Amino acid sequence: MATPRHSREPTPSSSSSFSHPGAAGVCMMSNTWRDEQHPSFINFISSFLSSNSFRLNSAPIAPDFIFNCGGLSVAFIFITDWRSNNITAVISRVQKLKAQFANIYVVVVLPTEEQNDSFIRGYFKNGMELGRPTFIPVQDLEMGFEKIVKLAHARGVCKRQDVISKLKADRERSVQGMEIFLKVVTSIPSVQNHDANSLYQAIGSVEAISKSSKKSIMENTDLSAEKAETIERFFRDPKFYLSPKIS
Repeated sequence: MATPRHSREPTPSSSSSFSHPGAAGVCMMSNTWRDEQHPSFINFISSFLSSNSFRLNSAPIAPDFIFNCGGLSVAFIFITDWRSNNITAVISRVQKLKAQFANIYVVVVLPTEEQNDSFIRGYFKNGMELGRPTFIPVQDLEMGFEKIVKLAHARGVCKRQDVISKLKADRERSVQGMEIFLKVVTSIPSVQNHDANSLYQAIGSVEAISKSSKKSIMENTDLSAEKAETIERFFRDPKFYLSPKIS
């Protein structure tokens, strides 16, 4: 592949940035892709990633870039030198990597109208399905890489928010579950909240407690022999479990 020409001289001041609390993530760049680019563009990439708190590593990877943000891996094919006669090879590579990566995007630099028209013809001629994967046309190299970083970051933020939402929901379910647990266990005569907490920590669920013997309860908790016997009878004697004192 011929060395692509820059549409503008890359400098750190020409890049946009966005703030991150701590490290934003890791960017792995293909050794092969790197060696095909102009050194000044690689310098731009390094500066842009550094200014946005990304760590850059080079590796023998199949895509051109893999970003890991917020526990999510996003792969990118970055075509910096579009030619009408290499469309078949490009599509073949895209199809192969699409099967390997759940999250993959293709960024194509198309600085001229002729290249843009060639790309559109080749895209539809080869029967590509819209959005599978998503192709992102850009006018120059720096714009293309900035879009890559911002897209990877956005996907990572969404992933983190999704994880946080799930953790919050899990906590809410846990709190609700604990409230139900306490209500059930403290319905046993003479068993108080601290006894219920001790049973939860040492034995676990209501089902596990119901199967525990007086001896097992005394060995694993600080409950008295009288309370341990009461708990055992509660789950096995109809006089207890048919008349709970849930209030």
